[in-house]
Amino acid sequence: MKKIIALLLAACLVFALCACGSSAPKKFTVGVCQLVQHPALDSATQGFIDALKEELGDAVEIDNQNASGDIAACATICNGFVASKVDLIMANATPALQAAAAATDSIPVLGTSITEYGVALDLKDFNGTVGGNVSGTSDLAPLDQQAQMIIDLFPEAKNVAILYCSAEANSVYQADVVEAYLEGKGLNVDRLTFADSNDVALVTQTACASADVLYIPTDNVAASCAEAIGNVAEPAGIPIITGEVNVCKVCGVATLSIDYYNLGITTGKMAAKILKGEAKVGEMPVEYFENPVKMFNQELAAKFGVQIPSDFVAIED
Repeated sequence: MKKIIALLLAACLVFALCACGSSAPKKFTVGVCQLVQHPALDSATQGFIDALKEELGDAVEIDNQNASGDIAACATICNGFVASKVDLIMANATPALQAAAAATDSIPVLGTSITEYGVALDLKDFNGTVGGNVSGTSDLAPLDQQAQMIIDLFPEAKNVAILYCSAEANSVYQADVVEAYLEGKGLNVDRLTFADSNDVALVTQTACASADVLYIPTDNVAASCAEAIGNVAEPAGIPIITGEVNVCKVCGVATLSIDYYNLGITTGKMAAKILKGEAKVGEMPVEYFENPVKMFNQELAAKFGVQIPSDFVAIED
């Protein structure tokens, strides 16, 4: 009898060892929903992918999808991720975050390139942590400093036009803050909005007819149409201050901008912690880029005769 029991125990031990040896490592699937293709968002997505791959290697598969500027497509993409039971969704830009948050209340969602989470998700008394299944990173640079840049670089300017897409909640928020700051300094401010890319050139033309300087916040439609905006503003002799460096590179004179690639890296590291069970998404505060940089477009600064202070960094091609 003892021999039989011993044989059974040995058999169980061998089975257990074989089972442990053959168990595959945990695999994760991450869905990426990016609103539109333009350099800032592209950089954030690439930083996210690079950081996640560095942390998890082949243990993570990334389904990277782009809505091509179609807000309704963000909902379709995110609902598809939910149906596929991905382990995490990364939403790049405000409409993508809104779509992801609406699609699921259980799958972890991380936003990036989001200016203000309280505005984007209509949160009351937002204190820095979204809670639930949502967190992420913000691309908010100090808006008062961006507005002051207009005054410092263009001291003779009296009229400023703010251009943005009316469908982007975070653009509305930025326009509110910049308008209040500039009007508090005695400048006249007009807000001109476009519904989509089809209106951009006409709205820019209208703005240039009355403004001394244009301001473009971190607006995704404007970013994807930066060349079209520049093609109107530059011949009209109207300089532009922008909310981020990639738009400034195309049509702006100067900006106070963050590094979107590094913002994506931060988001990727947050995702890795969630997937590895080291953190709970609802307990993770939104992370902000700490050291925005004053940058300028050398060609356009020279063309408009703008004296650039020594603390600005030239944008490299």
